Amino acid sequence: MKIVLEIPDDKVSFMMELLRSLSFVKAKPLPVGTSDEKALFFSELGEAVEELNQVLSGKAQARDAYNLLDEL
Repeated sequence: MKIVLEIPDDKVSFMMELLRSLSFVKAKPLPVGTSDEKALFFSELGEAVEELNQVLSGKAQARDAYNLLDEL
């Protein structure tokens, strides 16, 4: 799961250090000036890339495009 947090500039270094200290959390800041829409886009794009990598490595199975369109 991915979560987007808004943190005041003066607390970012503390929060990043805290998050990176947790072994089960991967944390990296978004570029400065990133809007909520862009943050959501980056999050969803990252999920899509992870899913594609799983399909390419054989850990997941791809779905047929026709079945996907039928669901829509």
